[in-house]
Amino acid sequence: MTPASTTTASVPQSPAELDIGVSGMTCASCVRRVEKALGRVPGVTAVSVNLATERARLAFAGAPDARAAAEAIENAGFQAERREFDLSVTGMTCASCAGRVEKALGRVPGVESAAVNLATERAHVVAFAGSVDAAALAEAVERAGFGAAPVEAGNATAETDARAERSLRDRNHALIAAALSLPLLVGMAGDLAGLDWMLPGWAQLILASVVQFWLGARFYRAGWNAVRAGAGNMDLLVALGTSAAWGLSLYLMLTAHPGHAPHLYFEASAVLIAFVLFGKWLEARAKGQTAAAIRALMDLRPATARLRRDGVETDIPVERVRVGDVVVVRPGERIPVDGRIVEGAGSVDESMLTGESLPVDKEPGARVTGGSIGVDGLLAVETTAVGTETTLARIVRLVEGAQASKAPIQRLVDKVSAVFVPAVLVVAALTLAGWWIANGDLEHAIVTAVSVLVIACPCALGLATPTAIMVGTGAAARHGILIKDAEALEHAHALTAVAFDKTGTLTEGKPRVTDLIPAAGTDESVLLRLAAGLQAGSEHPLGRAVRARAEEAGVTPGRPEAFRALAGRGVSGLVEGRALLLGNARALADTGLRDASLAERAAALEGGGRTLSWLVETGPVETGAAPRLLGLIAFGDTVKAGAAAAVRALAAQGVEPVMVTGDNWGAARSVAAALGIERVFAEVLPGDKAAVVATLKAEGNRVAMVGDGVNDAPALAAADVGIAMATGTDVAMHSAGVTLMRGDPALVAGSIDVSRRTYAKIRQGLFWAFAYNVIGIPLAASGHLSPVLAGAAMALSSVSVVLNALTLRGWAPPEGGAR
Repeated sequence: MTPASTTTASVPQSPAELDIGVSGMTCASCVRRVEKALGRVPGVTAVSVNLATERARLAFAGAPDARAAAEAIENAGFQAERREFDLSVTGMTCASCAGRVEKALGRVPGVESAAVNLATERAHVVAFAGSVDAAALAEAVERAGFGAAPVEAGNATAETDARAERSLRDRNHALIAAALSLPLLVGMAGDLAGLDWMLPGWAQLILASVVQFWLGARFYRAGWNAVRAGAGNMDLLVALGTSAAWGLSLYLMLTAHPGHAPHLYFEASAVLIAFVLFGKWLEARAKGQTAAAIRALMDLRPATARLRRDGVETDIPVERVRVGDVVVVRPGERIPVDGRIVEGAGSVDESMLTGESLPVDKEPGARVTGGSIGVDGLLAVETTAVGTETTLARIVRLVEGAQASKAPIQRLVDKVSAVFVPAVLVVAALTLAGWWIANGDLEHAIVTAVSVLVIACPCALGLATPTAIMVGTGAAARHGILIKDAEALEHAHALTAVAFDKTGTLTEGKPRVTDLIPAAGTDESVLLRLAAGLQAGSEHPLGRAVRARAEEAGVTPGRPEAFRALAGRGVSGLVEGRALLLGNARALADTGLRDASLAERAAALEGGGRTLSWLVETGPVETGAAPRLLGLIAFGDTVKAGAAAAVRALAAQGVEPVMVTGDNWGAARSVAAALGIERVFAEVLPGDKAAVVATLKAEGNRVAMVGDGVNDAPALAAADVGIAMATGTDVAMHSAGVTLMRGDPALVAGSIDVSRRTYAKIRQGLFWAFAYNVIGIPLAASGHLSPVLAGAAMALSSVSVVLNALTLRGWAPPEGGAR
């Protein structure tokens, strides 16, 4: 089929059409392969693939199947592009509502997955690029009976303002409902005390009707939307329960014999609605506090920056600062951008970003992070990142992502919530029928069924998990522990082993040259000059150490040619016309060389914990010259100050510390002995670290891998939880579920501690959510719980679950990293 020359739209033009982005196509042959693969998808009647726009348009005989189309594209060797959307959703009141929104979004053609968070009132959608847009997703949510709007980078303030406005409205409605219900409640209290304080029936009717149909209108609207969607929710239970109490009271009042004052239940319907409104207001306030960490992070960025241009300083909005601009930061001011100090020196408080309580001294050339505070000294900072590319913006996105993600345990809750409301309706109907048949008292049967409907509202069930995750991840972020998603947070609580990379994780990662030992026929200066020349362009810590030693010795190395990094072995290249290899013992063994005198010195140095590199002149291959050993270089690294305490903290938590390193056995054992680590894997190739993780998992362990380098990325991804040091590479951080914003290994134990405490709060919340219903429903069904008490208990359940989660806000990594 001939590729289409143009693409008229990026969204489907009709219900039977689907657009999907395709990456990886380079020629017409690729286009034909994609067309052929898509043509085999069931239901596809026509395919048009455009190489220029990287889009495929499919026509279906029935409903478009985006997932099948994406699988066909990927099976053909290309990539189906995906796009992520975030929506702010209003109108959700319980876990059942969140489930309805998820289903509505999941039915939109092109959506791969949708996750809805009741606590944050957010929906996160992953869709195939080109198949759907934010407007179509919002429309699907609105058809399900809720409000929705795309979350844009600039509308966070508007969203916060809207929530504050809703909270104020909820408070006012709760107060009005309480004021109107109070006379009815006083009358009921007097009746219980044998006093006739009851208002006339018509007065009760007026007060209760205002509460029922004005303040309670929200329950009717939301309940009706649920019924239309073929589902049930909290609002439906409240609407049915209070309507039954109000309707029964009206019937009894209209059918009462003249001169007889019937017992009415108007106070039950009015007070129930007042309790629910009051509970929803308290719940909204508490949920607002769970987002305090995000607000605190967002408030770190100043609104303006002092720009220096042509010697003139001008205050401008921070949004107008560009990469390369120089901004001036005075003592006590927040640094507005990520950058590099070009003038001045002083200490910088980075505590809100890294959790480090002590200011860090900075000199020209040092990097600074937007949001930190210049404590002293006037700093001129050259901007290296602005807007969404700054460290602070990435941290906010990471924390938001974690708070919006869904923990595995939530899947069980979702399954329960899907059948909970229908089950409650059945129980209420059986209660009504049972009491009516048992004693023939329809009035008592209705009141008892109302109690069942009200006590069973599943608000707490839907809030238990997301609120605990929000507060836990926020508290961790304040102390420099960034948790990427809820799955990592949940898995971390069950860890039994932590595998540490050595260099840069347990040690400072700043090795220095301690010994230069030339072989016969070579002197120390030649050994250093050639090694430094070979490492001239290397960013490896050992390469930097060699260059630093050469600079100290006043040696000027040459530039390497044909430089090549040898994974897990070392480097090779041409320096001064000589073919050289600088590598570890494995690289030396590959050459077949051995020098007995140097071997003895090497063994002694390894025993002392030194890392060794051997310099070999391999000679031009065409000459057939034999390789010649030029000497060895020994390096020493310093163990991090908190590493030993971190290892002890893990042991106290019942977690086994393990060292995995590519270094030699002597150096590895020396560091392990200093730290108290018993199990060591040394001389491990970069690609084999993941195999070590697999070995630990095969032994029945739940494993975390802690690393900071590119070579740690596979192992970080293979572990149950990957923990990366932010002082390391971006690749490591992208592969990890947890990032430590400062290179303190004690934070590893802190990560496990916050995970365990958060998971405990989740379990407590779910326990109380179920307990309220397990205890309350039988009490209500047996007639031992009045509708008013049922309403109070239902409101209390949601508030107590959220307040229990909020106790995590005070979490801090304890001394040594564990409690």
